[in-house]
Amino acid sequence: MALSLIFCGTPRFAVPTLEKLVETGYPVALVVTQPDRPKGRGLELVASPVKESALQLKLPITQPDRIKNNDEFRAQLTALNPDAIIVVGYGRLIPQWMLDLPRFGNINLHASLLPKYRGAAPIQWAITNGETATGVTTMRIDAGLDTGDILLQQELPIAPDDTAETLAPRLAAIGADLMVETLRGLESGAIQPRPQENSQASLAPILKKEDGLIDFSRPAAEIFNRIRGFQPWPGAYTKFRNKNLQILKAHTAGEAIPAAAMRIQGDKLLVGCGQDSSLELLELQLEGKKRSSAHDFIQGYRPNPGERLG
Repeated sequence: MALSLIFCGTPRFAVPTLEKLVETGYPVALVVTQPDRPKGRGLELVASPVKESALQLKLPITQPDRIKNNDEFRAQLTALNPDAIIVVGYGRLIPQWMLDLPRFGNINLHASLLPKYRGAAPIQWAITNGETATGVTTMRIDAGLDTGDILLQQELPIAPDDTAETLAPRLAAIGADLMVETLRGLESGAIQPRPQENSQASLAPILKKEDGLIDFSRPAAEIFNRIRGFQPWPGAYTKFRNKNLQILKAHTAGEAIPAAAMRIQGDKLLVGCGQDSSLELLELQLEGKKRSSAHDFIQGYRPNPGERLG
């Protein structure tokens, strides 16, 4: 008889795991996701990607505002008596009573090779820090921040042109398979949980708007990685003629240009960075305007030779 599960998740990253569990035949007794949130100019309430998926799969759904001191929610989960609670990007700290409830514990899919990149934004910070590989980890949640015992891991290369938007779906896909493998291993007794090496831990804190502000004193390779890692939010941005300018796409160039100074070479738009390096800007978006190619930006705004960004 397959394990009885409760699934807690919210973002698109969690959807493949939910769908894979159902496809594999695991009974999901309840899906727990964040309440609908207002979005857009009309502030209409929008369901989370996990809720949308659960509706399509015809699964029971609950969306509590809080879970720690919520007697009704606790009674609901206790009555279901799950074998395991699966947690993927739910967005709430799991209280001790939930950790203690299922016999196999609360099993989390985390988008890094723990103990590296503990925290809310592991995909973004792995790219930003220039990693060439990352992966996914299934772990048993404890009271700490991503500090629980490791169950299984799988590595995935980071391509030189990967962004957080292109890497996340690949990690979600291999993570879904890894979760099924984890549950089977727990059932059979084949998995031996192992503690994390805390001395090897690094953090991936939640992103802030100011993380996206480009510091042109950094080397071009570092800025290039931040542009890739901070898509779609907070993005990588600077100022051009007192307006916000998003740098959407760029690559490193070989020119030595003063930091933050622009140089035009035909259709190419270059900007100087630290350590005598530079970036070629490929796609940009000025505040209030549509995204544009470097060619269109040059034709539309005709930057002066040596004009600075920032």
